[in-house]
Amino acid sequence: MVGYGMAKAAVHQLCQSLAAKNSGMPSGAVAVAILPVTLDTPMNRKFMPDADFSSWTTLEYIAEMFFSWATGVDRPASGSLMQLTTSGGETQAVAAQ
Repeated sequence: MVGYGMAKAAVHQLCQSLAAKNSGMPSGAVAVAILPVTLDTPMNRKFMPDADFSSWTTLEYIAEMFFSWATGVDRPASGSLMQLTTSGGETQAVAAQ
C-alpha cells in the first residue's frame, strides 16, 4: 500500500502545482483532481459482483460533472481536490480539506 499512497500523493501535488502561478498552464486553464471511492465500471462490477453498487460513482455523473465544469458551471478553483461521495445512488462533489 506504500506505493499506492505515494502515487495518490503525487497526483494531489501535481494538481496543485499545475494550478500555481507560472506553472506553464495556459491562461484560463483549470487543474482539478477528482477523488472517487469506487467508479461504477463493467470491470468493477465483474470482479466485485456482491458489492453495493449504489455507493459507486457512475461514469455518467463524471461526464455530466466534467461537461458542466468545461462550460464554467460550478467549476471548482484550479488546484482543487474534489471528493466524490456516493450513497443510495446520489453523488456529492465536495472540495477535500
